[in-house]
Amino acid sequence: MSRWIERILKEFPSELSRLWIAADPDDVLLDEQVLASLRSRGFEVLPFEDSVAFRADYEQRYHAAWDCGGTGPAAALVLHLRSGTIDELPWDYLRDGRRVSLSLADLFPKLSYGVVRQIGSEHLEALFDSQAKHAAQTLGDAGTKDFILTHIFGVSPYLIARPEALWRELLRLHFSDKVLPPVLASHVASVIDGQGAFNGLLLDKLFSSKVYFLRVVQDAWEQFLAQNGAAGSRPVNAARSDRDAVPEIPFAHPDVRVLVDSMFLDGTLHPLAIEGQSAGLPDWAKIGIVEDPEALAKLVAEGASRLADSLPGADASHRDWALLSRRLGEVVSRFHGLTPTLAGPIGNQVLDVQRAADNRLREWVAAYYADLPSLPTAKGPVMVHHVPRFLSLRRDAGEVRVALLVFDGLAMDQWIQIRECLAQRAPALIFEETACFAWLPTLTSVSRQALFSGLKPREFANTIETTAQEPALWSRFWQGHGLRANEVLYRKGIKRTEQLSELETAIADPTIKVAGIVVDTVDEIVHGAIFGKRGIANQIASWCESGFVEQLFVMLLDKGFHIYLTADHGNVEAVGIGRLNQGVATELRGERVRTYRSETLASSTPGDVDAFRLDIGGLPPDFLPLFAGGRGAFVQKGEPIVAHGGLSVEELIVPFVKVTHTSTSK
Repeated sequence: MSRWIERILKEFPSELSRLWIAADPDDVLLDEQVLASLRSRGFEVLPFEDSVAFRADYEQRYHAAWDCGGTGPAAALVLHLRSGTIDELPWDYLRDGRRVSLSLADLFPKLSYGVVRQIGSEHLEALFDSQAKHAAQTLGDAGTKDFILTHIFGVSPYLIARPEALWRELLRLHFSDKVLPPVLASHVASVIDGQGAFNGLLLDKLFSSKVYFLRVVQDAWEQFLAQNGAAGSRPVNAARSDRDAVPEIPFAHPDVRVLVDSMFLDGTLHPLAIEGQSAGLPDWAKIGIVEDPEALAKLVAEGASRLADSLPGADASHRDWALLSRRLGEVVSRFHGLTPTLAGPIGNQVLDVQRAADNRLREWVAAYYADLPSLPTAKGPVMVHHVPRFLSLRRDAGEVRVALLVFDGLAMDQWIQIRECLAQRAPALIFEETACFAWLPTLTSVSRQALFSGLKPREFANTIETTAQEPALWSRFWQGHGLRANEVLYRKGIKRTEQLSELETAIADPTIKVAGIVVDTVDEIVHGAIFGKRGIANQIASWCESGFVEQLFVMLLDKGFHIYLTADHGNVEAVGIGRLNQGVATELRGERVRTYRSETLASSTPGDVDAFRLDIGGLPPDFLPLFAGGRGAFVQKGEPIVAHGGLSVEELIVPFVKVTHTSTSK
């Protein structure tokens, strides 16, 4: 156990109290490693965000059990308060609870609190160790920035004097998904700005925005190919403003070249289809072009190989899994774009990495999934039920009109396919891409209802088997956050261009502040699929060619909406392991999961079936899922199917994307 976690755990000796009150304005406790360590000692952390919901949870699940001499869901409960003051809590909590105060100012006494609180929580453990080893004296703001840059990000701005040094550092950071917080990006820019080699570059934006950085590199690569006689034909992800000069990136430098190579392999950068011959290009540059279909197949195979060697480990964070899901999605999307002749020889290689990732994810979910609902949402939703709360924060930050687009059943690889189609059809659109976790089981009535309500499934136990209450739950959430019912819109079943005129009329109403829109097309395609995910990819391509998606985006943007796109769950190719003939024992009979209303019924599953149980905190106590093992499905043995409900990377981790336009992104 790390010293960081030990330092926090020492504040919670388990024998002293059953109810704890943690005043934690900096969200020190809300890290999955810390939460898992607390849980292993018998503590459960419950955020105090809604006093009524907390009271119901506390009285029904904990207090009642303790009064009867039981332990309840946990031996001790930590009331987590995102504030430094606790005086406004109910008097009985203050009477019964043991109080703990956690602050980054106390945990990092040698560093500037104003700077430390602006870096991501994922860096705190490493920073705590670095402070103990290397901080000999108390540092001010500038010293703290340099300290964090050196010891956490491995960046020394004072040594960046040549273009190859700048681009090496930028590529290294963004490849590892280590975007500098704005406070550090501005500091780096202030140190190196003014040097002739970097004039005209938006340095702070290059270090702090991965979306912007990748646009610049992709533009520069297109320019590099043209200068070497190989004009690229694929438009970049976003149109370039005439005011933006494309920088000369030293791609040939060994330190730059090796990182660019890796980014093309994992899909972070996209190779360009070239016109004519590539005789003028050096061999190393051919990783970033597509001369013929065989070259793309080789790129997929090499990407799968690299991915297999870099799967998240047992102690990975949810951020590591989100990044893995996006990289896997790039490989799978490219694979499904190959012809059957080219895909056949590498199919097993791609399937092997998918299975290996799923096996690792299953182990990780057993250890850490229970802590995800408690993680903070300010920087982005970790789970789908965090999305409404995140959108509310964005409205508070000035995004007055917000549209949530839920592409029902959209897997990461399918989003990437849609994005690539839009890069061709609507290059002025910009996509800021992250990922979040669906609810297990990955069923529409569970995960989509959580997504629109902002609730955990046990909080809508009475409607967990239907989506009929989604409009009411969506409206109720926003009325609880200051809007009136007539300012909230909900629409589902949107899938064709001819439906957009009615939707446009509805959102044109200036009183509408929040729109929740379910796009059903992908889920409809999935449930009718007979040729696997490759066939689905072909149908999605046809749908994109209809113009529906870009018309929907442009329509919302033109009406002043800030667009956020996500999915309730993804989908996966599975193979039948045999049907379960249990009569009416199961309540929900999905292909990848069955659910039961009692332990007796759940235990009636035949022992020779490749299936597993998983205790999922947040589900109703009488909602017990049984998951098909591996990539199996509860259908006729050997029957191939595309389905959802289970536990795989492609089902559980879904895209979360902000959609903007070049005219609004400056």
